[in-house]
Amino acid sequence: MNPLLESLKNTLGERFFSRFTGAKIGIAGAGGLGSNAAMHLVRSGCQDLTIVDFDRIEASNLNRQFYFADQVGRFKVEALAENLKRINPDVQLRIATEEIGKENIEDLFADCDLWLEALDRAEIKKLFVEAAVTLGKKVVSASGIAGWGNSDALRTHQINSKLVIVGDLTSEVTLHRPPMSPRVSIAAAKEADVVLTWILGQED
Repeated sequence: MNPLLESLKNTLGERFFSRFTGAKIGIAGAGGLGSNAAMHLVRSGCQDLTIVDFDRIEASNLNRQFYFADQVGRFKVEALAENLKRINPDVQLRIATEEIGKENIEDLFADCDLWLEALDRAEIKKLFVEAAVTLGKKVVSASGIAGWGNSDALRTHQINSKLVIVGDLTSEVTLHRPPMSPRVSIAAAKEADVVLTWILGQED
């Protein structure tokens, strides 16, 4: 077992650590939310991720996404896979450079029980969440994470046992309220924490 997993096994104990074995997580989007959430999940012991995004890294992404200057121009999912493998070389990754739409959501994510939404376009976010609900999957989404300040407003909203929304529900991205690293990272960490809670259970 590699050092990260060995350390996590010692920290969590066999009973909790073993729960990661069957946890299959699907992440839609590899931008600020998706790349950072994936990083947190892999550092926490998740070992089976499907990540889908059709976009390439731009210099403007570096202020909030888990990428580096020498990766600009590359497909996000390919660079993210490389970065995640540096954390845990044994992580099982299925990546796809596809644009997510109604016609391929089920094919891409049906094998995943836990879905994490990290998309930009509102209509695709809605489509992804609705598909998860229809298929009986657990899904965490984000709404209202732009700008800076008042980070305590980024809350975890439990809609029902299978749907959670993270964010302040109001802060949309605008010219004067761009997405910035602190709030994006907080939301991504909260999304990842929701997934961990589903896997490990609520902490006593």
